[in-house]
Amino acid sequence: MSDPLEKTAPDDRATSGPFDESEANPVRPYIDLGGIKILPREGLNLRLEVEEQSKRIVAVGLDYAGSTLQVQPFAAPRSTGLWDETRDQIREQIRGQGGRVEERDGPLGPELLAEVPAGGEGSSPRLARFVGVDGPRWFLRGVIGGEATGDVEAAARVEDLFRSIVVVRGGTPMPPRDLIPLKLPASPGGA
Repeated sequence: MSDPLEKTAPDDRATSGPFDESEANPVRPYIDLGGIKILPREGLNLRLEVEEQSKRIVAVGLDYAGSTLQVQPFAAPRSTGLWDETRDQIREQIRGQGGRVEERDGPLGPELLAEVPAGGEGSSPRLARFVGVDGPRWFLRGVIGGEATGDVEAAARVEDLFRSIVVVRGGTPMPPRDLIPLKLPASPGGA
């Protein structure tokens, strides 16, 4: 078991992503969603998930390669990571819902593969992969569904998508675990 305060990220995170804003290629045509930037690609559909009461954007959903990837950027301490602790919380939550979860070493580091009970009588459980990367002063969490939970090729394409994300932490002081604010992308053409 690693030190729970240690940052968890692929060894090549700074060069292969997910990237900190300071590491991103400034000439790439990213879709700016505030706390994260997404590199557009053929076949990628983007959805913003909004909290009903506050009307705040709480997650970005990406449909790609027959799979879904939901991402959320969080503020994190400069010297410690959040992924180890977050994995424990996810594991408890899924088991509390009657699901099954196993930890494994994935291409992005430790990840959880979960069978989550789907709503409705007689419906089969959904498979989901929970991935996370600790960056400088941020933590990026992803939930992968669809083909990328079992198909190696689809998984590689979604992992590549996850790694292409740029996290924009900003200089504003934020408590660790706070969601870095997300926003609607500006409409093409400048407005």
